[in-house]
Amino acid sequence: MISSLFMINSSGDIFMEKHWRSVISRSVCDYFFEAQNKATSKENIPPVIATPHHYLISIYRNSLFYVAVVQAEAPPLFVIEFLHRIVDMFIDYFGECTETNIKDNYVVVYELLEEMLDNGYPLATESNVLKELIKPPNILRSVVNTVTGSSNVSDILPSGQLSNVPWRRSGVKYTNNEAYFDVVEEVDCIIDKAGSTVFADIQGSITCTVKLSGMPDLTMSFMNHRIMDDVSFHPCVRYKRWESERVISFVPPDGNFQLLTYHVGASNLTAIPLYIKPNISFREGSGKFELTVGPKQTMGKVVENVVLSCDMPKTVLNVTLTTTQGLHSFDPVSKVLSWEVGKITPQKIPSIKGSLALQGGAPPPESNPSINVQFSISQLAISGLKVNRLDIYGEKYKPFKGVKYVTKAGKFQVRT
Repeated sequence: MISSLFMINSSGDIFMEKHWRSVISRSVCDYFFEAQNKATSKENIPPVIATPHHYLISIYRNSLFYVAVVQAEAPPLFVIEFLHRIVDMFIDYFGECTETNIKDNYVVVYELLEEMLDNGYPLATESNVLKELIKPPNILRSVVNTVTGSSNVSDILPSGQLSNVPWRRSGVKYTNNEAYFDVVEEVDCIIDKAGSTVFADIQGSITCTVKLSGMPDLTMSFMNHRIMDDVSFHPCVRYKRWESERVISFVPPDGNFQLLTYHVGASNLTAIPLYIKPNISFREGSGKFELTVGPKQTMGKVVENVVLSCDMPKTVLNVTLTTTQGLHSFDPVSKVLSWEVGKITPQKIPSIKGSLALQGGAPPPESNPSINVQFSISQLAISGLKVNRLDIYGEKYKPFKGVKYVTKAGKFQVRT
């Protein structure tokens, strides 16, 4: 499926490549660079690029491009998902996935790619299996490998690879058995000038950290599972039981993993937790910019990490603004105004206002610019998704059938 992988930095330099079949020349990336030059931004580069003899499938994360070369037809979303899995694995191993970290751990990166793909097809993609096979790098292990000439690759095949549940190693033992589940939801919506929602979409996921001894068998049910569409599961989930009973039954991997992802349509969307009051006007040679952002009282939660950005018209040369909270910056080249607000409380409503300097002789812009807002709210599932019950089965967990769990909106944990 995947013949080669090229890693490209923001400057357009190929700093790493990996080939699973025949070696493909770097010149194949010229088609990618051509599409990059035509795109208005790095995020707008087509994820699938057809060439005379190959397909280039790419993602952009952490200021790096990951370009996979496919020689035959393959499901593009499958390749894209696998590229994201590679980046997630690098973050799990190195803390953050940057060009410097990848260069500092070239050997481990190649070892991971060699185990994750076999002749171009996915083989081992679970973090706990890979960590049992390839030890994460640290200073002591690096010194020992340098002196002895050994590598991070284990000589013993992971125990889980020989069982019916290859995503979980056998013989797991913990002094304190516990499991943590995080419900993470991302809201993508468009709001008009009057504050009405034009379009809204929610993408959610449940991520888990499971530290349970033995071979536990878990079941999870929801109070309002009907709001979930396009549900995608981890391979450990028994899909037939979900289809018949709408119950998630699974033997979890050991450690961190993503249990499922889902989509919630706009019809089930709750109120947007923020309101924005803009007052933007242009006239010949100058303009006025005033913006106020605040939380809606009905939410009852603190809105954090608020960042606003505004793509100004090309005729705007500079801005002179003052803020009551946070820091702002303006890039005269890209014409992007950014305002990092931070945390918003109802007692103090942040605002930004000032004047704009426009190009002389140019006509005023015909329409006002759009405003993009990013924010986060802890312990809140905006779709209203609620877990009804979580049970643990197994020889070691008979006393904990129907175990109680502590729930805090979008986050809950299990203690046995």
